[in-house]
Amino acid sequence: MWPDNRLRDLFSIDYPIIQAPMAGASGLDMAVAVSEAGGLGSLACAMFEADRLRSVLVSAQEQTRRPLNLNFFAHASPRNDLERDAGWLGRLAAYYAEFGLSIPAELPVGSVQPFDEARCAIVEEFAPAVVSFHFGLPDAGLVARLRSAGCKIISSATTIAEARWLAANGCDAIIAQGYEAGGHRGVFLTDSLDSQMGTMALVPQIADAVDLPVIAAGGIGDARGIVAAFALGASAVQMGTAYLFTEEAVISPAYRKSLEDAAGAETAVCNVISGRPARVLTNRLVSELGPMSTDAPAFPKGFAAIGPLRDAAEQLGKTDFSAHYCGQSAALGRKATAFSLTRALAADALRSFEPGPAKKRHSAPS
Repeated sequence: MWPDNRLRDLFSIDYPIIQAPMAGASGLDMAVAVSEAGGLGSLACAMFEADRLRSVLVSAQEQTRRPLNLNFFAHASPRNDLERDAGWLGRLAAYYAEFGLSIPAELPVGSVQPFDEARCAIVEEFAPAVVSFHFGLPDAGLVARLRSAGCKIISSATTIAEARWLAANGCDAIIAQGYEAGGHRGVFLTDSLDSQMGTMALVPQIADAVDLPVIAAGGIGDARGIVAAFALGASAVQMGTAYLFTEEAVISPAYRKSLEDAAGAETAVCNVISGRPARVLTNRLVSELGPMSTDAPAFPKGFAAIGPLRDAAEQLGKTDFSAHYCGQSAALGRKATAFSLTRALAADALRSFEPGPAKKRHSAPS
């Protein structure tokens, strides 16, 4: 009934719908619910130390036997650049003064670490169905070990060149991340935002360029987007912003309120929050300093620079420095459980694939 079953067969899932891994916004409850509904739930693991990763995977095994996707970052650790870090903190000095805060003496890397030997050993032990990466792929030896453990490997491409590179370096499928997508851009072969394409242009070109299943991501907010993605040559979709509206999303009340108001809000791709381009709901920091700045520190040091300001503002009920990641499809979001949303999206998409007159669009259940 689906136009292309390659991803369903590859991952052993019922529906070609992948919940995007969203660090800090999605947790085990959401991933399990999506997988139990027949899609592919994803766990954002980039912020987990080895011990925390192990405990989460033990809990995952206790809650579901359905396939899960573990997501990690594959960025290069930033080099020590005290001059650049100090320059950025200098640009933020007025904000620190406004909140009566002392400027940090240095910018630590923090908990966002690239995939490494310790994490690989744990993943090998649990052997999840899928392991996904952002910002390219880790060392070829680590990729080979994951494949030997039986894991399928996927990663995000934002350009045709990145898709070809991923196909040549061990991926089983490619996530085509259109410019509409919320969260961090998966760029790894270029620093130029001029290279970034929208989903409608990117998906068919990647589908033509690589002999692998393609997962469309970016701007897909309902069944109409799923149907369009398949028409463009995708074998599945990855959706993030839609799942931020579910009960399982672990986001603050202020974040939820921002999403509810997103129909009249703007999003921007900025690097002034983390040091890497990411699409967020526009806030005071992005408006006044960005969205893009050549002075921003290397990823992920930007989080350390903004953290004290974010915390101080949020204590006053302000979101001036909060990273509310959001794609361009937020106005299509509907309140639901992650399970019911997955089932409703699949049912509506399948109804549209049926021959005959166009079917009426249905909203996700509340």
